[in-house]
Amino acid sequence: MTRTYRIALPAAALAAALVLTGCSDSDKGASKAKPGAPAAQGTALAAVDTLTVKGRAAKTGYSRDQFGKGWTDTDANGCATREDILKRDLKDVKFKDKCDVASGTLTKDVYTGQTIKFVRGSSKVDIDHVVALSDAWQKGAQQWDKKKRVAFANDPLNLLAVDASANRRKSDGDAATWLPTFAAGRCTYVADQVAVKKKYGVWVTDAEKDAMKKVLTECPQQKLPTG
Repeated sequence: MTRTYRIALPAAALAAALVLTGCSDSDKGASKAKPGAPAAQGTALAAVDTLTVKGRAAKTGYSRDQFGKGWTDTDANGCATREDILKRDLKDVKFKDKCDVASGTLTKDVYTGQTIKFVRGSSKVDIDHVVALSDAWQKGAQQWDKKKRVAFANDPLNLLAVDASANRRKSDGDAATWLPTFAAGRCTYVADQVAVKKKYGVWVTDAEKDAMKKVLTECPQQKLPTG
């Protein structure tokens, strides 16, 4: 959050400063949700209140294979989902063959804000499930059929190329237990989580909902992603 410092200035100097900065008292807090004000339709903040709130279920029975063995080609384009996401999220992409990405650059990683070079075989870039599979399992996915779980694990809406070390630190955390260290990426990250949970009917805990709203209150116009 930007701090505002009040400095006593002569009237003429103050007027000049306002012209130069384009700021006025009415602008302060314009980007932050006003307490008690309804969230605008179509925003991630409004969508949070549509999510089911329940306690976390036991992790019993969870394994990665419950969501399919590795990456699949759910959109039938001939390429595995992982390669599709690398192609989508990296810049200056070079290919090893028709599908496999050989190299590229992840600019302004949502989790760290860093620029990271991707080189196949020695990469510091992971493809992360924004809503972790284990988290989903404990919040409804164990009741789904296998087809829906595979779709969830390979849905581009739920996938993001990110810094590998940040992804490992996140593990299966939700918004209540982990947020990106890159503050400017938090609104995007939480909005993506809300969109995925809404699409698939994954519930949230009380603490998770509170954490989501706390982040999104700082960016109330953040649109709910679709996909």
